[in-house]
Amino acid sequence: MLVLLIAAPAAVYPVFLMKLMCYALFAASFNLMIGYVGLLSFGHAAFLGAGAYLSAYAAKAWGLDPLVCLVIGIAVAASLGAVIGFLAIQRKGIEFSMITLALAQVVEFIAQQAPFTGGEDGIHDVPRGHLFGFIDLNNNVAVYAFMLVLFVLGMATLWRTINSPFGHVLQAIRDHEDRAVSLGYGVRRYKLTAFIISAALAGLAGGMQSLIFQLATLDDVSFHVSGAVILMALLGGVGTFFGPLIGAAIVVALESVLATSEFPAPVITGAVFILCVLVFRRGIAGEAALRLADRKARRHSIDNGMTTARPQDIKAVDG
Repeated sequence: MLVLLIAAPAAVYPVFLMKLMCYALFAASFNLMIGYVGLLSFGHAAFLGAGAYLSAYAAKAWGLDPLVCLVIGIAVAASLGAVIGFLAIQRKGIEFSMITLALAQVVEFIAQQAPFTGGEDGIHDVPRGHLFGFIDLNNNVAVYAFMLVLFVLGMATLWRTINSPFGHVLQAIRDHEDRAVSLGYGVRRYKLTAFIISAALAGLAGGMQSLIFQLATLDDVSFHVSGAVILMALLGGVGTFFGPLIGAAIVVALESVLATSEFPAPVITGAVFILCVLVFRRGIAGEAALRLADRKARRHSIDNGMTTARPQDIKAVDG
């Protein structure tokens, strides 16, 4: 994947690729919650928007280094995730989801009313600045390389989180929360920590987006963005590492292709979603992984059967 992303700008518009990386990281952060903890958040756009707004404001109003602006956006998104997560994890199931939705609507209202956000107009003309004081991010090659490094670091953080003892406990909570409690794990503490990590990575995606497109608007915190990230995760396959990346690629590509056509993008996207749900029950990546595992298991069982069979049985089968 890394080699592909390095070589892709030679054939694909770099801004499209950077947008894809932002939404892929956003979808992957959401997948950490729903796929590995079993928590469905209806308000994940709040963290994307918080990272976008604060990074954009720090860059435009304070003129800080782009990396510092992103760190501010990540810190605010993580703090917001700590507050929302602490309140939401007091409940389970649909109650948890509705609490995240309600609090996300509060964040959207604040973004609409707060003076520093620009209200309906948002924050425009965000300067990309100079990374470390000398790397001009107005250069397309430089900004693409910077975003690629951030994307890889974000995905590496998720990989390490999932494939660690902490990640295994999260999956245990997802599969059987009562059993995890009986084994002595502080379930709420694990859920809150995962919520904060997910919010921080979503804030990173929002900050990257604000620097790429040089703006932050109410669309970044709107409910339809929270719905879009759910769609991306389900299309690709929840609980798989590369699934959200595939789902994000499908949704972003459809939006870009259909933006200049007469076909309504939401209708086509919905049709693709229905088709994938009917054909790929576990998402594209999930279904592919399952079929690959079945094929390996079948091959392994055949190999074991052939090695343990008697010579006369093999000869009879050959005959």
